[in-house]
Amino acid sequence: MIKTIIFDFGDVFINLDKAATAKELENCQISALSENVMAKNLQYEKGLISSDDFVAAYCSEYNQLSEEQMLKSWNAILVDFPKYRVDFIKKVSEKKDFQLILLSNTNEIHIDWVEKNVPFFADFRKCFDAFYLSHEINFRKPDAEIYEFVLKKHNLKPEECLFIDDTKENTDAAAALGIHTWNIEPTREDIIDLFTTKQELF
Repeated sequence: MIKTIIFDFGDVFINLDKAATAKELENCQISALSENVMAKNLQYEKGLISSDDFVAAYCSEYNQLSEEQMLKSWNAILVDFPKYRVDFIKKVSEKKDFQLILLSNTNEIHIDWVEKNVPFFADFRKCFDAFYLSHEINFRKPDAEIYEFVLKKHNLKPEECLFIDDTKENTDAAAALGIHTWNIEPTREDIIDLFTTKQELF
């Protein structure tokens, strides 16, 4: 029986355009990211470097890129957050049938954008018993350590947990630890249909 539901954030609750940042950078004559910048991306997502250092790394690597252009490009991935999904998780939270945990690979610049542009984000956050962002806990999916951190922190049994994420690599990593998973396909599936789509678990 499922006692804890662990949710991803991007393309589960907030809609993303994952190609948008690359498109914006192409407008600045940046067609591919260097290995150095790719490494900075991973470090930043784990909270190992500051936002200022992260932006500076891009602007140093690509002289034609201004700080404003970099931030616009970086945030282009964030599209919109449909309120009906917040209404859904509020109802689930109010019933108190499950422990609810959010586990997201999210960096400081992106979450700052969400806090400024999504008026109901604070209410959304309150729906969860725990809210883990990769840059705050220094782990990122699909590394096993991030799932082990959550399991240990909350004394959870993997077989009593359901993890929902739009990236197969992430759900595969969780499944390898014995966690039930739903690799949600955001173009044809929606989190509000959780209890019908995965009804065999509830």
